[in-house]
Amino acid sequence: MSLHANAAARLDRLPASSFHRRILALIGIGMFFDGFDVYVAATVLGATLKSGFSTLALNAQFVSVTFLGMMLGSFLTGFLGDRFGRRFTYQANLAIFGLASLASAFAPSMHVLILLRGIMGLGLGAEIVVGFSTLTEFVPPQARGRWLGALSVTVVSSLPISALAATLIIPRFGWRTMFVLGGLGALIVWYLRKSLPESPRWLESVGKHAEADAILQAIEREVSLQHGPLPPPAPFASAPPSRSLASLLSPVLFPRMLVGAVTLIVANTLVYGFVTWLPTFFVREGRSIATSFGYSLIMSIGAPVGSSIGAFTADSWGRRPTIIGASLLTILLGGIYPFIRDPVLLPLVGFLLMIPIYVLVTLLFAIYIPELFPTEVRLRATGICNTFGRGSTIVTPFLVVALLRSHGVGGVLSIMIGFLIVQIVVVFLFGIEPRKRRLEEMDAPAPVAPHPAQG
Repeated sequence: MSLHANAAARLDRLPASSFHRRILALIGIGMFFDGFDVYVAATVLGATLKSGFSTLALNAQFVSVTFLGMMLGSFLTGFLGDRFGRRFTYQANLAIFGLASLASAFAPSMHVLILLRGIMGLGLGAEIVVGFSTLTEFVPPQARGRWLGALSVTVVSSLPISALAATLIIPRFGWRTMFVLGGLGALIVWYLRKSLPESPRWLESVGKHAEADAILQAIEREVSLQHGPLPPPAPFASAPPSRSLASLLSPVLFPRMLVGAVTLIVANTLVYGFVTWLPTFFVREGRSIATSFGYSLIMSIGAPVGSSIGAFTADSWGRRPTIIGASLLTILLGGIYPFIRDPVLLPLVGFLLMIPIYVLVTLLFAIYIPELFPTEVRLRATGICNTFGRGSTIVTPFLVVALLRSHGVGGVLSIMIGFLIVQIVVVFLFGIEPRKRRLEEMDAPAPVAPHPAQG
């Protein structure tokens, strides 16, 4: 056996197979329950308020603690994932938010529920970092955008499904049942995920070449049974790796850190400064609760539609053109939306507006940011970028309330448009294009010709 396992070249020449589908399914189901637990908060808080279990002030604490936990989880998981491995980290965070979710169903008071939500937030923030990054390290470059986009579609589907589940379940069985569903789902996936292998790329990056080679041989045997003899790995000399945190400040990686931080601040602001506030916007404009939830449900269907478009266009159009194009379309529709009063056009234009927003969510969270960084520091870099993004959600509610009071929905969307303009400039000036390129090719300072797609 050679000194190095040659993990990158051996993984990148594999055709899509049942192995890749199994990885996608197990990571995707876990991340679905992560999204379910995040999105279900809005309906649960409404129910706790109505029943007298909570107050508006305590609900605000619940939201703030959720985002604080997610910010800390995003930050810590980067260091844990690069130090102890991808498999350990995603198993740990699934157990954290699964157990905390189950415990939340039995919370005797809102103060206890808030404490448990903070613990749950640690796992929720970690899952989005480690899940997308782990899949990034397994799928071949010619289809990486499509596979990561499919994972994002799975996660985003939790938005309309959690809204529908809450509508059907909470009136009959109460809000505690929603936490039971999320917790049990996470723990079932935790058990199933024990069969997933560690990332050979990570094992090789920490010098565990024999373990990486053993996993790679098992993967190659499974794939060759379906597709016949595999082509030899293509030789490639990657840049010398560095596990130092200081490498993130190098001339190669610092502009990518800037792109990652800015784009995730924008993406989080769009989701938590606009999407999650839709029912409040509608109620403030004088519409009934039933109408507001109906409009929000119609618009939420645009989320999986947008994610699907992002998944299918990332590999054909490229990451940077799609991010810039979706940002421009969001600016256009966001500029029109506040002036619509027609009860039919309002949810229709809102649905159309959700599509480019979730194209951006898929491109940024799922595909683009994990691709930007070397295996040795991928989770730390992605975790730090997500920390900036999650940190912005702590101040976003106060910004939204202030703008809503002074300038209405138009004021809220004006600040979103400003953020999008900054995003376009940053991605245009500092972004790189990873489409169909090996992850290791992007470690070099100068662009390298794209790796040719395998048959």
